[in-house]
Amino acid sequence: MKITFQFPITALLFFLIVNCSAQKTFKPKVVYKTDDLIVTQISNNAFEHTSCLQTNDFGNVPCNGLVVRSENETAIFDTPTNDKSAEELIKWIEEKLQCKVKAIIPTHFHDDCLGGLKAFHDHNIPSYAYFKTIEFAKAKNFTAPKNSFSAPLILKIGKETVTVKFFGEGHTKDNVVGYFPSEEMMFGGCLIKEINATKGFLGDANVSAWPTTVEKIKKEYPKVQIIVPGHGERGDSKLLDYTINLFKTQ
Repeated sequence: MKITFQFPITALLFFLIVNCSAQKTFKPKVVYKTDDLIVTQISNNAFEHTSCLQTNDFGNVPCNGLVVRSENETAIFDTPTNDKSAEELIKWIEEKLQCKVKAIIPTHFHDDCLGGLKAFHDHNIPSYAYFKTIEFAKAKNFTAPKNSFSAPLILKIGKETVTVKFFGEGHTKDNVVGYFPSEEMMFGGCLIKEINATKGFLGDANVSAWPTTVEKIKKEYPKVQIIVPGHGERGDSKLLDYTINLFKTQ
């Protein structure tokens, strides 16, 4: 007698397709919210943190950062905008996620990236930044990250890795992007714009180099699924295209 397993195999394939699709359509949800800090889970192991910075030109501006997790360890791209909000984020990670913060990585030297850095240092959390970021922070008398890199930085977080790389000038002369390969997620920081954004603050920018820098990023990460910009709504690779076109138009 001939026995066929066609139906079970078909059912298994259907299950796998549905399961993978469900992972790609994770529904973001706010998991922590106060007047100073909002944390939004945006994938199984990634959380966007948002705090506000009062500015002279643009008012009270919401600023994004990213927490990525593997097992019981996390890495954070950009601090909240002040030490109070940073303390909240650290406490939430340690108490609610029950994770250790293994690294804080400011992606450039402005307040919206390292304004809460002192709080991380007070907790003896290692800080890493591109060498120019450290130079510029010290020149401004800001709290400066303690560990510098020039070549791409690769940090192990639990069983996974995060990478941080400088691709060229744009929003600033030191802006880097972070990547979380296991979830094909990028933290673009202020180098990457949300859809329909304006050019924003250009006081430290290299506008002519900006589109070329982002084109390099697009080439390096063709599989990116989620991009978190420094300000505004996250998206996919369309944010890279939008940023390139925005600064190609002078």
